[in-house]
Amino acid sequence: MRHKKRMVYIVDGARTPFIKASGKPNALSAADLAVAAAGPLLARQPFKAKDIDEVIVGCVGPAADEANIGRIIALRLGCGHAVCGWTVQRNCASGLQALECAVGDILKGNHDLVLAGGTECMSRAPLLYSTALVEWLTSLRTKNLASKFKAVLKFKPRFLKPVIALEQALSDSIVNLSMGQTAENLAYRFNISREEMDAYALQSHQRTIAAMELKQLEEIVPLFDWQGNVIEFDTGVRRDSTLQKLATLKPVFDKPFGSVTAGNSAQITDGAAFLILASEMAVKRYELPVLGRVVDTTWAALDPAMMGLGPIHAIQKLLSQHHLSVHDIDYWEINEAFAAQVLACLKAVQDEEYVKTHFGVKSVLGDIPLTKLNIDGGAIAVGHPVGASGARLILHLLHVLKRNNARLGVASLCIGGGQGGAMLIEHVSEVL
Repeated sequence: MRHKKRMVYIVDGARTPFIKASGKPNALSAADLAVAAAGPLLARQPFKAKDIDEVIVGCVGPAADEANIGRIIALRLGCGHAVCGWTVQRNCASGLQALECAVGDILKGNHDLVLAGGTECMSRAPLLYSTALVEWLTSLRTKNLASKFKAVLKFKPRFLKPVIALEQALSDSIVNLSMGQTAENLAYRFNISREEMDAYALQSHQRTIAAMELKQLEEIVPLFDWQGNVIEFDTGVRRDSTLQKLATLKPVFDKPFGSVTAGNSAQITDGAAFLILASEMAVKRYELPVLGRVVDTTWAALDPAMMGLGPIHAIQKLLSQHHLSVHDIDYWEINEAFAAQVLACLKAVQDEEYVKTHFGVKSVLGDIPLTKLNIDGGAIAVGHPVGASGARLILHLLHVLKRNNARLGVASLCIGGGQGGAMLIEHVSEVL
């Protein structure tokens, strides 16, 4: 007897507004943000928090007092002592990795109901002591007064220069390039102009503003801080953005000749996004609504210096495995780490030399039209809290497919270190 293939459904999801970093730590920690997103999500379900089988959380830089933040979040949500919570880290795709781990556990029959997603508080990235200062402080621990005095005399003011953790994290130690410099590489490789980047960035803001006004960001739940303030929308969206204003910004990563600026890059942001994944049995047991199902996920790796092309490498593998073409996909979400990076992906799929060299095919992969890509804007407008973005993309893409009565969607991200991830989802409203 042939057994029916086990499928994984996404039944609901929610995210916080994404809060632009303001130069000082925001009031809420990564765990606070996760609870703010997942709490209301679980509260509206017909099952209890203790009915969740496990909680999986993507987070790149949890605070020292939030080690294994997945477990902390599970306990704070009231899932109980018996429900496991764990944390995954795949840089910018950590939220997507959490979802894939949930899918794997459900497919294997280990679990039927999983809460998965991601959270990040980038504004709380720490300032660290330099190695020189740590070594000097250690030398002061001697009990010999003469040795202690000699150690004091070795102090240098430069020891006090802090190590900026976020700056370190957004750089690749293998190729010694920041993520912004890898975007400059792509702009040079595919001849992408500053004007093209700024126009794309403006479009991101305009599309997000339109989505806000049309109430098409229904996945956002209001966020309340400890002072009683309420935040209802992403705070980095700039209604006053114009091409003229964007053109005045100076390059950040390749001074003075580069084209990547703060205006055409994703913002440093805090936020969380979570989804509930379920087996067919759980859907039927709790009579859950269905947003869609996860078809497959692929990962790919490439030269870290060209990190931003990771989505195309993952997408090519995904489509090939399912005998699909670019034109079979109804809607796309490609995370907007940089305008140059997204535009480079769009050009790479139509570059015969690139696809032949890297994918071994003679014809181009096809055109991904802007009318089907990031139709409600992206990270340039709403921000990119690195642990949460993968989950945000999937959650929003599900709503886009539902809204437009479309079937297939692909969400993808570039990943620091030279990787890419992509997930294929299908919009369905009931179990298959």
